[in-house]
Amino acid sequence: MDILQEMKKTFDMYFGPAKIKAFFSPGRVNLIGEHTDYNGGHVFPCAISLGTYALVAKRPDSVSRVFSMNLGQCGIIEFPMTGLVYDQKSDWANYPMGVVRMLELAGFPASHGFDIVFYGTLPNGAGLSSSASLEVLMAVILDDAFGFGLERVALVKLAQRAENEFVGVNCGIMDQFAVGMGKKNCAILLDCNTLAYRYSKIALQDCSIVIANTNKKHNLGASKYNERRSQCESALAALQKVRAIKSLGELTEDAFEALAGNIPDAVERRRARHAVYENQRTLAAVRALEADDLAGFGRLMDASHVSLRDDYEVTGKELDTLAELAWKQPGVIGSRMTGAGFGGCTVSIVKNKAIAAFKQDIGAAYTAVIGYAPDFYVANIADGAGAL
Repeated sequence: MDILQEMKKTFDMYFGPAKIKAFFSPGRVNLIGEHTDYNGGHVFPCAISLGTYALVAKRPDSVSRVFSMNLGQCGIIEFPMTGLVYDQKSDWANYPMGVVRMLELAGFPASHGFDIVFYGTLPNGAGLSSSASLEVLMAVILDDAFGFGLERVALVKLAQRAENEFVGVNCGIMDQFAVGMGKKNCAILLDCNTLAYRYSKIALQDCSIVIANTNKKHNLGASKYNERRSQCESALAALQKVRAIKSLGELTEDAFEALAGNIPDAVERRRARHAVYENQRTLAAVRALEADDLAGFGRLMDASHVSLRDDYEVTGKELDTLAELAWKQPGVIGSRMTGAGFGGCTVSIVKNKAIAAFKQDIGAAYTAVIGYAPDFYVANIADGAGAL
């Protein structure tokens, strides 16, 4: 189906004919550098061609009405464009509402409302950043409609604040940054401490990025995400008593090993070890990729998953099954969980001629172990959010 034509039919049905503008915001997949963003480390995400579309029409009053084609059972959700507070009854609409509120608090109030139909091609709850995609999309819609002229990085930060302060998920900057700043055929090496970033061309030779969805839903707010974050903060506080550092991302592996004994809690020590080693792995992986050493990049992806499984303990049976099956599969360069974990997806680099067998063999073996099938997506690396 032509997505925009279907959306236009839905828009006319719910809101009537109007002058509309179309927008798209990608999802993201993180190639390496997991749970490093809030630890002041580096991440290496790219925007992907799956994402969130919006058809937007201006309203004369200061109310917005939104409808999601993916969550039609929620119906049309209405909200005012000023003074918003989180409302459980508004369900998914809290994400765009949070962005409206953060822009208002930052001195960029909306002078009118909108009718908006949203449609997402990202699997919901798969860890490909459907929430960040929606937040950045709303920020871009508001900036476009009211001519705020905000720098893209400023919009990205406001979208993150919406998730942190309005929705209440204490996420790092990576998801919104990748969605807002994505560039076709490039991944972004982002220093989450300073927001210094550079684009790195992804030359996968005769390979592609394949995303495998466990189809086990995760909910970040309810997961152990905030717990992992506080464990790392506690480990950092212990290290700060003996060394002047701002974040775990500042430490090399050797420096960490020399200091690790100062973290009294063994679990917190493992969490911190992951943050430090994963950050160094990410830097090494980008060097490998830029030196055309795809095999070296793949080995670091595998090592990242092992660390997330053993030191950070955020994988679980479904993700481990997918990764371990991929490691044994011919034509796989590397495979790891991506996103927050506890369900969601793996990302693998697979030789193009091996993709069909990858889907078939891993699909069958995963179903035999877990009891339901995974889904597979071959990801194209896309530009960041904008008007179509």
